Amino acid sequence: MSVLFETSLGDIVIDLEVEACPRTCENFLKLCKVYYYNLNAFFNVSKDFLAQAGDPTATGTGGESIFSLLASKSSSDVPISRYFPPEILPKLKHTHKGTVSMAVAPALEGNKGGCASQFFITLGDQIDYLDGKHSVFGHVVEGLDTLDKMNEIFVDQDGRPLKDVRIRHVVILDDPFPDPPGLVQPPSSPTRPPDNSTRIAEDEDPLATLPEEEEERIRREKAAAASALTLEMVGDLPFANVRPPENVLFVCKLNAVTRDEDLELIFSRFGTIMSCQVIRDKKTGDSLQYAFIEFDKREDAEQAYFKMQNVLVDDRRIWVDFSQSVAKSNTFWSNNIVRGPKRTKTGGYGGRDDLEETRRYRGDEGRSGSHEHHHHRGYGMVFDVPDHSERRRKRSRSGDREGADKSRDTRRRRSGTPPPRESSGRDGHREHERRRSRSRSREIHTGRERRR
Repeated sequence: MSVLFETSLGDIVIDLEVEACPRTCENFLKLCKVYYYNLNAFFNVSKDFLAQAGDPTATGTGGESIFSLLASKSSSDVPISRYFPPEILPKLKHTHKGTVSMAVAPALEGNKGGCASQFFITLGDQIDYLDGKHSVFGHVVEGLDTLDKMNEIFVDQDGRPLKDVRIRHVVILDDPFPDPPGLVQPPSSPTRPPDNSTRIAEDEDPLATLPEEEEERIRREKAAAASALTLEMVGDLPFANVRPPENVLFVCKLNAVTRDEDLELIFSRFGTIMSCQVIRDKKTGDSLQYAFIEFDKREDAEQAYFKMQNVLVDDRRIWVDFSQSVAKSNTFWSNNIVRGPKRTKTGGYGGRDDLEETRRYRGDEGRSGSHEHHHHRGYGMVFDVPDHSERRRKRSRSGDREGADKSRDTRRRRSGTPPPRESSGRDGHREHERRRSRSRSREIHTGRERRR
């Protein structure tokens, strides 16, 4: 009557004292049968003393007997204690390393203590301190070297191993007890350990180092995964683990004059092309000098990739690579060029439909009299533009006035009429202009006399 424990440090085979401790052995075997101990951790290890396990919570306060476990799953309303009375025999002592005993919980606050699921294995000889306090029910017959490894592991001040030591699997080699009512063996052992440890995982090597290239690759993969998740959250990717299509090529370094149909004609010799688009600026319509070519088959895309690298197209050596874009998966891959606001058939300016005449008022479409029309309707100005026509009219009136004044002064000089007196305002300005005109005439006359 024995049990095989497959631990992260090695295998351990335990022989059970089924005749001396039948109740304890039955509880232990049936817990093993329902995979209760699988992936449990040894939460208390003391050097040369003991290694304790059997608590799914790995705290030292959990665990229950098979009888309590079955009663909790049944529809019976009869309460059953999580403990059963310990079977402590004077002849079974903790004299040799590898002695297996059930931990006995003390009675607390009126509750009777006893044995549940926690057990320990001694790591030294002659530990008589435990005799009479805990129930011995088995001995380790194989795997003493595993106990030696467990005895040398690093633990914290509470005896908890810094690196988890777990029972990976339990195999019952011999079970003489019939199954109690209600016991159902699970179809398989649990594959994920309980989330009750913040220590180094039992399958992790804290001292292992990877080559620098491998660490950089892993770092890049993690960064890419994080970026992909962010893009999925903002809606740029349909899902984070999307892969780019393998039948789409990315072609760049194109000549600005290369058209879609030219590129499609060149690449069509490798296979059927589903779509070929030279990407263009959405406002100007100018080529951005790169394109996406989608083939019907992946093999055709691979052949074009190897054959068209650095090939001259319109006096440019193009660069071909497999597309990393997943825009087609998101149904956004368009060359819809926006060429400005739409115009009516009579729109445009200077022979071009995309130009318009400068307007002073909002809503002015160049109709005659539109300034006054929109001004009376209360439209504001789009921007301050000086009224050049008004300035020309003022300049014209001023020139006409100066000419009239000069003619008047000439007639007065010929007739001998004295000039009018100086006055302020407009008359003073006229008098100033007349004086400047007479001074200019004298300078011209003096110049003529000198030339004579």
